[in-house]
Amino acid sequence: MAEESFPPTLQNVLDQNSLKWIFCGGKGGVGKTTTSCSLAIQLAQVRESVLLISTDPAHNLSDAFGQKFSKEATKVNGFDNLFAMEIDPTSAIQEMVDQSEQNGMMGTMMQDLAFAIPGVDEAMSFAEIMKHVKSMEYSVIVFDTAPTGHTLRFLSFPTVLEKALGKLSTLSGRIGPMINQMSTLMGGQADATEDMFSKLESMRAVITEVNTQFKDPEKTTFVCVCISEFLSLYETERLVQELTAYEIDTHNIVVNQLLFPKTDSNCEHCRVRHGMQQKYLREAHELYDEFFHIVQLPLLTEEVRGPQKLKEFSKMLIDPYNPEQ
Repeated sequence: MAEESFPPTLQNVLDQNSLKWIFCGGKGGVGKTTTSCSLAIQLAQVRESVLLISTDPAHNLSDAFGQKFSKEATKVNGFDNLFAMEIDPTSAIQEMVDQSEQNGMMGTMMQDLAFAIPGVDEAMSFAEIMKHVKSMEYSVIVFDTAPTGHTLRFLSFPTVLEKALGKLSTLSGRIGPMINQMSTLMGGQADATEDMFSKLESMRAVITEVNTQFKDPEKTTFVCVCISEFLSLYETERLVQELTAYEIDTHNIVVNQLLFPKTDSNCEHCRVRHGMQQKYLREAHELYDEFFHIVQLPLLTEEVRGPQKLKEFSKMLIDPYNPEQ
């Protein structure tokens, strides 16, 4: 194997004090949550305050720490400066629908018009999350993202919302005065259309601002998590290419669940899997050695659950795991 140009640890993430947003992403079931929790624990030792957010509807943070989290930031047991929250994008949309229903029939009509544009609901819920997060004072925010497919959707949201605004303003230019008249007659609010516009506009502004920060390598980085198998490596390559296309910095890959059978082990299954994993690990090094820190984590005999086990596990992100010890 070529001489490694980058140390196989995530120490670089801890050392970069300017970082504000850190994403952990990858295929389902590769250990994203364990990695993001472990990284947040390590960051809490060097940064003033850390917020860990899960945007995955199958909320795993509660399971990982053995503590119930909600959409409000909650302090993690056993830590002074680590907070966690779990956000359900669909509930943010529901709240907006309920609000618009208070605006009478016209409010609902505008809502329907806006939501008829593909992707608007997701974009708006993401904007709600971001507005919420930006108002909080944390030195760094770690995202435990949904599996790969959904992770990068939010990067196209400013364009989606601009389209929605464009369509709505054309429509409202034509039928706005009539809608307002009808609305007043039917007891709704006369400015339901304006209300909808300003909501979309403020969200677009939030998303555009956040995306500008996401594209700044001083402020944002993406940690890819994978396992040493063909499909996962293939998915990681796609993820890296997509991140590069969106101009989002990524220079760390965590390869999880690696087997290290003991030399005297007579487990055929372990030996075969170890051989396969090493093959894909070599491929990963060939592909990424030049630009990436590649962190290797072992498959453990027990689950990594609860603050204590996560603290132990998180040390391996900084001190490379040595199977000999």
